[in-house]
Amino acid sequence: MRKFKLHNGKQGAALTIRVTPRSRKTEFGGLMENGTLRVRVAAPPVEGKANAALVKFLSKVLRVRKNRIEIVAGQHGLDKIISILDLSAEDAERRIQGWLEDS
Repeated sequence: MRKFKLHNGKQGAALTIRVTPRSRKTEFGGLMENGTLRVRVAAPPVEGKANAALVKFLSKVLRVRKNRIEIVAGQHGLDKIISILDLSAEDAERRIQGWLEDS
C-alpha cells in the first residue's frame, strides 16, 4: 500500500487530507497519488459542519480528543492540513492503518 503524507511537527503529527462533503457516510475514501488521504464526510460544507464532522471522525479513528486535532490550513477548501497534538506521525499512521484493516 502506498504511504500517506504524515509528518512529525513540533508538537505532534501533521497530515494532508482531501475532504469530500455530502457523501453517503463518513469514511476513508482512499489515497491519492501524492499521498493525500481522502476522507468522505456526510455533512454538508456549510457553517463548518463538514470540518466538524472531519475532526469528529479523525478523533474516533486516532483515539484522541477532538481538541487535540486542529485544521491548520484549508479551513474553507477541500484540501486541508491537519495537526494532531501529542501524537507522532508513526502512531497516527499505525492507528489509521489499523482502522482501514478493521473496516
